[in-house]
This record gives sequence, structure tokens and C-alpha cells, in this order.
Amino acid sequence: MAKEVYADPEVTGKNRYKYFERPFLPFHQQMPLNVVFAVTKTEPYTFPPTSAKYPPIPSKCTVGTQTDYRDAEVQTDPYSPEYVVCQESIPELLTLATLTWGRGLPAGQAEVEMIERAREKRAWEATLPCLSDTSQFEKRRRMMNAMERKEWAFREQEIEKLQEIRLEVLKELLKKRDENQNEVNMKHLNAQWSKLQEAKEAKLAQIQHRHVSAIRKLVGKGKNIEGKLERRNIIKDYSDYASQVYGPLSRLGRFPDNNSEDSVVKNHYLNTYEGLVELESCLPDFVTQPRIRPPKPKVTTTKAGFLKRAARMDHELAEVHKAILDKKNKVLEPKKLLRFLQRKSLPQPRLPTPTLEMSSNEEEDIEMAVIYLQKLLRGRVVQNTMFEGKEKRLELIQELRTSHALQEDDRLLKKAEKQVTLALQRQRNLHEHKVSLVENHLAGLEGRVLADMFDFLSKELVRLQEERRIHAFAMLAERQRRMREAEESGRRQVEQRRLREEDQIFKEVVKVHQSTVTSYLEDIILNTEENTAEEQARAEIEKMAEEINDIAYEMESRRTQLQSEEIVAELVYSFLIPEVQKDFVKEKVRNAQQKHILAAHQIIHRHTEAMLRKNFVEQQQDEVSDTDQLLEEETQNEKNN
Repeated sequence: MAKEVYADPEVTGKNRYKYFERPFLPFHQQMPLNVVFAVTKTEPYTFPPTSAKYPPIPSKCTVGTQTDYRDAEVQTDPYSPEYVVCQESIPELLTLATLTWGRGLPAGQAEVEMIERAREKRAWEATLPCLSDTSQFEKRRRMMNAMERKEWAFREQEIEKLQEIRLEVLKELLKKRDENQNEVNMKHLNAQWSKLQEAKEAKLAQIQHRHVSAIRKLVGKGKNIEGKLERRNIIKDYSDYASQVYGPLSRLGRFPDNNSEDSVVKNHYLNTYEGLVELESCLPDFVTQPRIRPPKPKVTTTKAGFLKRAARMDHELAEVHKAILDKKNKVLEPKKLLRFLQRKSLPQPRLPTPTLEMSSNEEEDIEMAVIYLQKLLRGRVVQNTMFEGKEKRLELIQELRTSHALQEDDRLLKKAEKQVTLALQRQRNLHEHKVSLVENHLAGLEGRVLADMFDFLSKELVRLQEERRIHAFAMLAERQRRMREAEESGRRQVEQRRLREEDQIFKEVVKVHQSTVTSYLEDIILNTEENTAEEQARAEIEKMAEEINDIAYEMESRRTQLQSEEIVAELVYSFLIPEVQKDFVKEKVRNAQQKHILAAHQIIHRHTEAMLRKNFVEQQQDEVSDTDQLLEEETQNEKNN
């Protein structure tokens, strides 16, 4: 092999900064095992001459260095030393040059068997007769045929082993598929069972609600069978906290939150645009005009251009978070239809639930009207009976009235009561007259006092009005003075604001110039870095392509006829044998599934035919029963006519 020539790393040239870095020694007590410093050479100290004004500066100094890279971090394959092959000799070790680390190395049982087979083949090739000897040509052909049959037998054994491995894998996959299908079926059955249970519970709750409602109606009707109207018992309503007084029902026309608008706060500043503008004018500037400072970009790379550990951790956490969100927001796939039709067993019919025949509302209204009419008729009968009895016994009633007239004592008692009442009336009139005289005297006194008080108040009112007028003149003068002061202060503020705006404009212009210069310099630096990196990458890629071409040409020139045949045989094996095996496995699986499909079709058709025959018989029976019923109705109509 040609000796590899490495490029000059230029340690003392442009790449000097890569190898010049001080080691990190926090305590200066212990050195890491992977750092070895160069031994410093101390030069003898020379005393400066007395006439020299400044001490001499040494021309060079030694500094300890530490590299950023190690062999353990960048090395991927074990080191292979260079070698030289002697002429007319082919070492056995070179036959294993195709084996690399991770692809045959370290060698296992299969690699050892392959090496032994190669040794046997080389020994067999050494025993073959020479091609120049025509007499041994038949023997050479027989030996080659025998070796070819042996190789084909070995290949067949390998194929059989591979087939067995693939069959085992296929069995495992089929077993796993059956388990998954069983799990899906169980999930479907559980979901269907839960749906039926929910429907059953909802139906039971509905029946229970109807039952309670019907019982409540029957109890209410049982309390008032005759339908009499009862007066409201206020004491009972206010003593029962469950009555309509404390908790009225909305279906009866009572809404407790009718007057909820009375509690709404109505404010001029909140309900009108002018009020909102006035409130906004009272707010400071930092509320209506927020000042946002742009955040500084977070540095995620080191000086050498590598990602920091924290940035790499954040990136991994972001990917995990995104995966969790995708899994959470993943849309559930619709349920797959069953591959084959299956018969569903019908549940046994339940016993009929006893129901109470309820009359309709119209029949109930008619029945109540009939009952009310019966009440009217019975009351009228009782009234007529009483009137007839009164007419018959009219003379007896008059006799009782004359015999039970008032006696003389009762008449005197009534007369005395009348005289007492008249005396009390006269006393009350006298008392009212006295009270009226006293009220007249008091009213005169109150009038004189009120006249004096009103005279004093009117004079005070005139004095107060004059005082208010003088105060108003003073306020107007003060207002004019303040307005003039405000105008002067406004002009002063406008001048100060103008000066501040000019200063701010000058600062912004200076800032724009500075940012423009900075961006221009950044663009120049970035373009220079990109051009340099592109040239360096192109040179490295061209160098790598040349090395790969040299290695490929060298391998092509060293390849033997046996290796070429092995490559062709491997290609044939990798392209033809798997396709044949795939077709064989497909045919075997298809034959195994055919009997299950036939059995399923037979079961489905047998049950469907039985159900169709049963439905046809039921339809014929229904038609016969309908015709019999029609004939009976016609005969009854003829009899009635």
C-alpha cells in the first residue's frame, strides 16, 4: 500500500490558535492524566549593564499547551499499521481485508467457519491438475464438478437455515397479529357492552322518572276527588318553607331575577365614550404607550463553535415535548370493519311490563264537565225542594214571627240606651268647641312669631346676596389672573418640549449612524467568513475524493477471479433466492387461509338461509291472519246491516 501523506497542520502558522490554550487548573494541586506539559528550560540570569536604561526583553518563552481533541474522542476504527507485501507471496491475513470493525470483527463462529472453508478451498485448488496438461483435463473437470456439487449442497443448507429462521419470525409475527386482533375485538366488545349498559341505565332512569311523576299526579288527584276549590291558607304557606311563598316556580309565572337590573352599577365614566376618554386622560403615559425592550439573543454556542450542554438539553426537551403533544393531539383512527360477517346472538325477550291505561286529557275534561253538571242539577233540586217547603209552611212561619215579637222590657232598655248615646254626643260637641278656641289663640301667637322671623330672614337674604355678588367679582378677577398665569406656563412648557424633541431627534440620528456602521462591518465580516469556509471545504472535499478514488482503483486492481465469482454469486443469491422464498411463503399462507374462509362462508350462508326461510313463513302467516280478520269484519258488517 502507498504511504499516506498528511498535510502540514501548520502549528506555528495560521492554525497556531488551535494549539495555543492554557489548561484549566482550578486548584494547582493535581494535573489530569491526559495533560503532559513540556519541560521548561530555564536560561541563566544575566545581570544588565549599569549603563542600560531598560532591562533586556527575552526573545522567546515556553508556555504549557493543551489540545482540544483526544484520540479516544475522534477514533472510530482500531488502528491498522502500514505493511509491505513481499514479491511472489500472498499472506493469508490479506484474504481477510474485507472484514472491518463491526462487520466481521471481532470474529465469531460464522467468520471462523468461513475462514476454514477458504483454507480448504485453497488447499483443494493446490491439488488441481495444471491446465497445460491435456491428459489430466477429464480429472480436473470431475474434481471441479464434485466441488461445485459440494458448494451447492452447502448453499442449500444455508438456505434451509435461513428459511427456518424466517419461518420462526413469520410465526412470531402471526402470533403477534392474532394477539393484536384479539385485543381489538375485546375492545370493540367492551365498547359495545358499555354503550348498551349506558342505554339501559338511561331507559331505567326515564321509566323511574315517569313512574314518580305519575304517582305524584295520582296522589294530587286523590286529595281532591270532587274537584272542589279551596281557599288559600296563608298561615300554612308561610309556615311551610317549601311552599310557593319562599320558592316560587318559574312555570307559574314568577321569576326571582326580574329586578336584577336594579343592582347593575350605572356610571357615566363607564357607560359613555366621553367618560372613557376622560378616564384615559387621567392615566399616565406608560400605561397607554408601553415601552418594550427587545430581549437579547441567548448565546447557545461556545467560542469554538460547539453547542453548549444547556442548549442541547433544551433542544432535546423541545423534541420530547413536541412528540408528547403530537401523541396527545393524534386523531383516533376510525374503527375498522370486521373482515368476516359474524352472527350476533339475539337476547331473550323480556317479560311485558304492566302498564296502567291512562285516559286522555279530553276524556278527563269531559268527565269533569259531567261531574260539575251533576253538582248543578243536585243543587237546583235541593233549592226547589226548600222553596216548595217554605211555600207550604208560610202560615206557620208568620205565626212564629208574631208570637216571638219584642216585649215591653226590651223596648224600655232600648230607649235608655238611646238617651245615653245622645248625652255622650252632646259632651263630645262641647269638648270640640273648647279645643277649637284654644287652637285659634295658639295660631294667632304663632303667626306673630312667624311674621317677625320672616322679616329678619328677608333682610338677611338681601345682605347675603350682596355679599355673594362681591365674592363673585373677586373670583372673576382671581380666575383671570390664573388664566394669564396658565397661558404663560403653557408657552414655557411648549418651548421646553420643543427643546427636548430636538435633543431626542439628534440622539436618534446619531444612533442610526452608529447602527448603520455596525451592520455594515458585520456584513463584511460574515461575507469574508463564508467565502473562507467555502474555499476550505471545497479543498478538503477534493482531497477526500482523490483519496477515495485511489483506494477504489487499488482494490479493483488487486481483486482476483475467485473474489469476482463470489461477488457475482452473492448478488444472484441476494436477488433471486429471496423472491422465490417470498412467493413460496405467500402460496403457503394462502392455502392455509383458504379452509378458514370456506368454513366461514358455509356458516354464514347456512344461518342466513335459515333466517330468510323463517321470515318468509312469518310473512305468510301474517297475510293469512290479516285475510281472516278482514272476512270476520265483513261478516259482522253484513249482520249489523
